[in-house]
Amino acid sequence: MARDIRKMLKEHPQTGQKLSDGHEARFETKLKRSFNERKTKSLPWLKIAAVFAIAVAIAFVGYNSLSEKTNETIADTTEQENVMEAPKLTLGDLSPDLKKVEDYYMTGINVQLASLQINKDNKELIDGYMKQLSELDKEYQELNKELSAVGPTEETINALIDNLKIRLELLFKLKNKLNELKNKNNEDYNII
Repeated sequence: MARDIRKMLKEHPQTGQKLSDGHEARFETKLKRSFNERKTKSLPWLKIAAVFAIAVAIAFVGYNSLSEKTNETIADTTEQENVMEAPKLTLGDLSPDLKKVEDYYMTGINVQLASLQINKDNKELIDGYMKQLSELDKEYQELNKELSAVGPTEETINALIDNLKIRLELLFKLKNKLNELKNKNNEDYNII
């Protein structure tokens, strides 16, 4: 079915048919009216949408710039405090692999801490574990100070990693104890 238009025009020469008087003028006026109608209908909505988009963009940029200034101020004060103290080394400062290990354990510890649900039944148990965690955290800080003062040694690095492992294991034990306590309470409730 596809035919070449050039061949069709050569085969059928144009006949001398003329358009009626004023046909072209009427067509142009209808065409102009249809284009004008479309513009007038869409312009108010387009203007409203553009104003809204600009307002959102300005608000976003303003919020980001204000929050960046606050973060810079906080960072400046912490940097000034750090200047007064000796620079502290952490596992992450020594190598990327040690940073991954430290991040893995710290993330696990934070997730476990965040998932704890404290109520009056388990508060004493959680407080006991939190004291142990606090002691381990103090030891970790002391090991970091030793790492900064003496420099990286295999014993210090292993002690830091072991400290993180022990803290995470302690939280897993706490979770298991809490589950046992919860199951015991459920069994007691079911018996009654």
